Amino acid sequence: MGDEPERGLIARIADGDREAWGRLFQCYAGQIYRYALTMVREQALAEEVVQETMLAIWRGAKVFRGEGRPSTWILGIARHKALDKLRQEQQSAQARAEEAEPKGEIEPEREAARQLLGEQVRAALEKLPAEQRETVVLAFYHGLSYQEIARLVGCPEGTVKSRMFYAKERLRALLEEGR
Repeated sequence: MGDEPERGLIARIADGDREAWGRLFQCYAGQIYRYALTMVREQALAEEVVQETMLAIWRGAKVFRGEGRPSTWILGIARHKALDKLRQEQQSAQARAEEAEPKGEIEPEREAARQLLGEQVRAALEKLPAEQRETVVLAFYHGLSYQEIARLVGCPEGTVKSRMFYAKERLRALLEEGR
């Protein structure tokens, strides 16, 4: 489907046309699913990303200004939904890990030191520029390769490597300051 028919569908969706939304869904569901699956790596989560993306398109079609390609706008929404899913999954996994930790067996001093380090790392991450922070999170918390990150954020792999290098340097300095 070319840009003009897509723009027309989005305009009709903005006016509440469910048939246009259904046609756009048919055109993009597979593409969104494949994209989401590379990010979230689980079929069920990728399906949720498709549903949430299409719902966001239904709700947000009125804000599409048509300045860029409709496919870029749609995949941008999908990217944000996938990143949200990754964050949710990370938080769920962290909560499950904390619940699974044996209670009372960890020395209080050691547990306090672990929590302090975790807080220091989170605080240092927050001080990084957004692009560097995203690269670190995708690599270390979500296990994505540099190539996968480059594909996800739409930049060359060399840029990802550069962001990671500068992020590590900045994190090292921030963590040393905190000691």
